[in-house]
Amino acid sequence: MIRYALGCDHGHGFEAWFGSSSDYDDQAERGLVECPICGSTGVTKQVMAPAVAGTKRSAPALDAAAKMQTMMMEAVREVRAHVEQNFDYVGDAFAREARDIHEGRSEKREIYGEATVAEVKKLRDDGVPCAPLPALPPDKSRVN
Repeated sequence: MIRYALGCDHGHGFEAWFGSSSDYDDQAERGLVECPICGSTGVTKQVMAPAVAGTKRSAPALDAAAKMQTMMMEAVREVRAHVEQNFDYVGDAFAREARDIHEGRSEKREIYGEATVAEVKKLRDDGVPCAPLPALPPDKSRVN
């Protein structure tokens, strides 16, 4: 596993884990790496200090990092499951429906769906609250 410091073309910084550097390159080329804040796929690697392998003393730190990653991935699964079970799915009408709810033209309720980066930016610029739904972590049986 390799962790990269990443940034999007809107100035948001975040970190992500990949199976290898070539996994990152492949996913980035296919537009699968996106900013968790705004959903932009204009993502690039940022400068960061390399992880240096040490002595056995560092093994507990690696175990702690692996446990933290597992815990975070489980939290992502739980958040997504909660949204999918309790919110109304509106598909690609998300931006229109979110605006209608915000402006009182539609019933107030929790929704989720798809929107383009441009639609999300316009919603935020207009004060309509929205946030990206975290992507599900990769299925361990399907990653190399």
